[in-house]
Amino acid sequence: MSNVDNFKSFVRKNPTLVTFVRNGTMSWQKFYELYDLYGEENKVWDDYLKKEPEEKTTASNSPSKSSLSIANIIEMAKKMDANKLQEGITSIQKAIGLFGDMVTKNDTTPNTNTYEPRPVYRRFDD
Repeated sequence: MSNVDNFKSFVRKNPTLVTFVRNGTMSWQKFYELYDLYGEENKVWDDYLKKEPEEKTTASNSPSKSSLSIANIIEMAKKMDANKLQEGITSIQKAIGLFGDMVTKNDTTPNTNTYEPRPVYRRFDD
């Protein structure tokens, strides 16, 4: 078994390492380097295997999908800045208008096809 395979089995035995990577505290590269240098039975792993990592808390403006309820929606609406919301909507409307103008401008260009087929009975030198 290669060292990478040994590391993979070590991670499977210790799933708490995954949470450290997901919340951005550590990377798989750093964990692999620790594993490669110190092995499985070292005090280096005590910090990562014994305790759960601290979850990075996000702002209360973005509740998780499971906690999305009417009360949370009302609370989020209270915290919204109406002026910034209006500015955002206005900029989106302008972008849509510009895109619409470009599309209609391209569609209304007249077809300048001036090709006239030559009669079948005539030759080039005639």
